[in-house]
Amino acid sequence: MPARQSSALELRGAVVIDAMQPQFAATIAANSDGYFPVVGESAFWLEARPGIVINRLMDVALKKCDVRPGELVTERSYGTLEVHGADQAQVREAGRLILQAAGVTQDDQLKPNVLTDEVIRQVDSHHAMLINRTRAGMLLLAGDTLYTLEVNPAVHVLLAANEAEKAAPIRIVGLGWNGAVGRLRLAGTDAAIEAAVQAVQRALANVPGRSNVGID
Repeated sequence: MPARQSSALELRGAVVIDAMQPQFAATIAANSDGYFPVVGESAFWLEARPGIVINRLMDVALKKCDVRPGELVTERSYGTLEVHGADQAQVREAGRLILQAAGVTQDDQLKPNVLTDEVIRQVDSHHAMLINRTRAGMLLLAGDTLYTLEVNPAVHVLLAANEAEKAAPIRIVGLGWNGAVGRLRLAGTDAAIEAAVQAVQRALANVPGRSNVGID
């Protein structure tokens, strides 16, 4: 008997990472419950509601494509999955099959809604130490320029972080991609942060999808 499926799935976000950058890959691996990704691999993330459906969607990808699972997280309202691999074509095919099984396309996702996008220059040493206590990456140093981003759906913050690292020699200090919002903290020189911010804004502006104004 075929598995009973619901048609009530809401696609919140679908993100393809073409090539994971060194800090990005290390941060993801350090927080992974599955197979660790490494630098240079491609990845596909999906965030959906209801959260439990990610089990069925993960099953589709693993049985049909040469990819490895890195994340399968069910939050209170949303579910997030990730698959990755060295063959970008296989990762993209896994993403295509996952969306197909979900009955959606990438255009059905919510566009990124940027809630916070701020630059703080010459960070105070005490401020830096507070952030370092709960960091999810590199250290923030006194005198650094700090960039903070908060976006929903949360999964879009992954694209922002990887594109920022491509664009400039920044340090990823914080990266959170599960829950109601995604949060990113970057540290570096004024020039590096300015270049990274431009890359983040370009990447998020080019994400296809439906309007995300006033949606939780």
